[in-house]
Amino acid sequence: MDKGTVGQTTDPLASPPIATKETLSALVIGALGVVYGDIGTSVLYAFRECFNPQHGVAPTDANVLGVLSLIFWALILVVTVKYLSVVMRADNEGEGGIFALMARALSHEGPKRPLMMSRNTLVLLGLCGTALFAANGIITPSISVLSAVEGLQVAAPDLERFVLPLTMGILAAIFFVQRRGSAIIGSWCGPIMLFWFACIAALGIPWIVREPTVLMAVSPLYAVDFFVQNQLHGLIVLSAVVLCVTGCEALYADLGHFGRRPIAIAWHTLVFPCVLLNYFGQG
Repeated sequence: MDKGTVGQTTDPLASPPIATKETLSALVIGALGVVYGDIGTSVLYAFRECFNPQHGVAPTDANVLGVLSLIFWALILVVTVKYLSVVMRADNEGEGGIFALMARALSHEGPKRPLMMSRNTLVLLGLCGTALFAANGIITPSISVLSAVEGLQVAAPDLERFVLPLTMGILAAIFFVQRRGSAIIGSWCGPIMLFWFACIAALGIPWIVREPTVLMAVSPLYAVDFFVQNQLHGLIVLSAVVLCVTGCEALYADLGHFGRRPIAIAWHTLVFPCVLLNYFGQG
């Protein structure tokens, strides 16, 4: 079931209204640990896949700036504009997720119903969306953890045979702990993710200082020029660029656990700046 559609949660992190600064801080840290894990670990593979020798583009100056521009504007348009500014306002009594959105759509009758869809059509779309969410929940953790553990074979090639068993062990441990609820997961993983975002930002800053021309990629003209130069191949690379927004659906799915404000604060003050610094540092 979509984790954002659960009924009134008993998690202390999810108890509205936000009364104190301490509660808000706890919610922000919790959101870091639960909501932004996917987006935060996308830096391990998203940029690299755009220059994969099999289907990527050559790492020329123009292509690097083009891919960076695509990543920058994907994060702006998909996460900041689409999710934080639009989608997260479509809550159902504070709850988010596919079922909550479906319930809100079903609550409208007659001409007010979205696109005049029948009840059965809306239910079918809701079930399809839930199936996609479940598939994402299977694929994304395995990609993220495997990409992280593969770093071992870079430092020590002899450890390559341990990558797969270690990945399976980590995933088993993570899914075993998840049953304790978002409050426990957030309190455990929140500080870890705070340290992670600080690390990836610190890793990117020295390279940006060394080559500040990468900051020109904030101009969308480089993204347009990328498609002009690469044409159809550019669209294929775009399928790798979207990896940078992997997991952004969790912003809406976990709306009922943390609320819109803590999720937005975590994004604007920490997650977005840190992942940008790392991507531009990789560039």
